[in-house]
Amino acid sequence: QGERPMITENGVEDYDPRERDVPEWTIDEFQSHVGQEIGVSPWYDVTQKDVDAFAVATDDRNFIHVNPARAKESGLPGTIAHGFFTLSLLAGFSYKTTPKLKGAVMGYNYGVDKARFVAQVPVGSRVRGRYTLADVQVKEGAVVTAYDVKVEIEGQELANGGKPALVATSRGYAVMGDDA
Repeated sequence: QGERPMITENGVEDYDPRERDVPEWTIDEFQSHVGQEIGVSPWYDVTQKDVDAFAVATDDRNFIHVNPARAKESGLPGTIAHGFFTLSLLAGFSYKTTPKLKGAVMGYNYGVDKARFVAQVPVGSRVRGRYTLADVQVKEGAVVTAYDVKVEIEGQELANGGKPALVATSRGYAVMGDDA
């Protein structure tokens, strides 16, 4: 185990979600928080560079995402992030916002339910995720969590009557260690 951060041979920073700086809860603590907002992620800057990289990675190079001039000609204020770009931010938001599970040895993204792209996310805006714990299921050797997530755009916060950019239920699967 090396010093953090560790840079891989392909130049990407290695990250272990088990080492993240968030509270660690027991299963009972998770269950007692069902129905409650757990936290709000830090703001994320939506840049043209990131949207362009996503466009290349997914081969979704629609001009509304990658060509600001053409996007404006079509009636948009400029380019907008892909809905799936916004959805993909949930992983990083979750790492920074949701508690770790005491006794878990590994966690996985278990899927997304009911994802809806409600409002466009302009490039140059900032977004963040609001996490409400919706469900906790204890299985043999694992725990499945479900969070109702709303991604809001800065200046259009939900508390001020804004419309979310995205709503979804994000699920996580935690493998429990032998001691759990």
